Amino acid sequence: MTTNTDNTSAVLDSAHVGDIEGALGTIRVGDDAPRQKLSAKFRTLLAIVGPGLIVMVGDNDAGAFGTYTQAGQNYGTTLLWTLLLLVPVLYVNQEMVLRLGAVTGVGHARLILERFGKFWGAFSVIDLFILNALTIVTEFIGISLGLSYLGIPQIPGVIVAALAVIAAVSTGSFKRFERVCMVLIVGSLLLIPIFVMVHPPLGQIARDFVIPGMPAGAELSTVMLLIIGIVGTTVAPWQLFFQQSYVIDKRITPRFMNYEKVDLWVGIAIVIVGAAAIVSFTAATFAGRHEFGNLTDALGVAQGLGKYVAPVAGVLFAIALIDASIIGAAAVGLSTSYALGDVLGLKHSLHRKPREAKGFYAVFAGLLLVSATIVLIPGSPLGLLTVGVQTLAGVLLPSATVFLLLLCNDKQVLGPWVNGRWLNIFTSAVIAILVMLSIVLTASVLFPDITAPTILWILGGGSAIAVIGAIAFAIARHGRKAAPHDVPDRSQRATWRMPPLALLSRPELSTGRRIGLTVLRTYLLVAMVLVVVRVIQLALGH
Repeated sequence: MTTNTDNTSAVLDSAHVGDIEGALGTIRVGDDAPRQKLSAKFRTLLAIVGPGLIVMVGDNDAGAFGTYTQAGQNYGTTLLWTLLLLVPVLYVNQEMVLRLGAVTGVGHARLILERFGKFWGAFSVIDLFILNALTIVTEFIGISLGLSYLGIPQIPGVIVAALAVIAAVSTGSFKRFERVCMVLIVGSLLLIPIFVMVHPPLGQIARDFVIPGMPAGAELSTVMLLIIGIVGTTVAPWQLFFQQSYVIDKRITPRFMNYEKVDLWVGIAIVIVGAAAIVSFTAATFAGRHEFGNLTDALGVAQGLGKYVAPVAGVLFAIALIDASIIGAAAVGLSTSYALGDVLGLKHSLHRKPREAKGFYAVFAGLLLVSATIVLIPGSPLGLLTVGVQTLAGVLLPSATVFLLLLCNDKQVLGPWVNGRWLNIFTSAVIAILVMLSIVLTASVLFPDITAPTILWILGGGSAIAVIGAIAFAIARHGRKAAPHDVPDRSQRATWRMPPLALLSRPELSTGRRIGLTVLRTYLLVAMVLVVVRVIQLALGH
């Protein structure tokens, strides 16, 4: 097992302490001087930028391309409003992870293991490993579709793409890897010229972006499942694990928290603009044509752009798809390597060369090579794997958010950085919504003929239970005031770091919290077993 770097630090790998070496600048360790001038603040921001950008742009991956093109080609721009609603959810989730990373210096999986026991620690890592492996398969599906449109042979193309990602990660230089990511982020902006070439109606886009509505004449259950798919592809469990560990690996401390929040907002803006662009130009390209309402896949969208807009539009879309899939594969693979490194005590840092962190890089390379191989095997059930990814993400997301909320209210972990009341209320509401959407998504896979009334019943019943639970919680807490020593001293935020894990006492779970975690554990186990059974049935043709 690795040890703490000193008596006051909780970091598990000594490579996580030192200069902040970003793609666009460096901040020396101990440089806490106030940034008075705008130029100094800008240089600091350039050095910090990276974690928020990469996690958000990586979220617009192959799966996202498939979901957004489905929304545009089948329903026009009527579902754009869902993207606007996701903005606060994205920010709140990732901001909490950002705080955990900068303040604790310990990865998400390790914190769950230490604070909630071996079951939840093992469960989080095993599920993340399975889900991420399947997600990386979908990334290589995206790469193969893009290569197919460009006329590049898929077998050598996919192999070269996998080796290129492994090489970019394995240089032993954090700064070099982040520079590669910045190039890929610039590549994601290829969606903008496609949007300009298609020139969809801006007025209609603006209205649908801010005014919620449902596609006229569409089956409600089908639309609801697509909305859940948009949520699942935009807010994914791997993001939590990746950003927390990447912030730690970049050596960002609470001193630079505000700069990292700006980085996160820029990333959110890019992901929302990219998603809206895909939905909008896909809708405009196929509007009034026989392909409208009949999505095939991203390759079909590229072919449609090339046919109805311009050949260069199809080429740009294919390149953007490959670009998005590559950055997605890198980020998802790293989230797994970081988590296993944290839990197993392996050296796990991009600052280390492969010979210094063999396990960390071996897990990453193995995941990518196996995933690429699956895509290249003739007859592989790629569509089935895609369904499995979406369903498992829906099942696991509520639990990931629950532990995120619990950790961000743990005073031993975050001290003066714990959540405030209103943030807890908002996050609890988000968790309630995610649980309901997760149940609907799981039910839709187990029971493909699920009807709109059943979906509405699930959502309505879940909302009633959530309201009752909130009232009961408020009554239980009524009149209880925090003891003076329990009130965090927020004046110490700039310098406060979590003590070493060995010095923390295990949290005492209340009866209500134990019951809640038991119910969650039962739901997860039952849902996952049912999903696996259903996937096997589909594979056997039932």
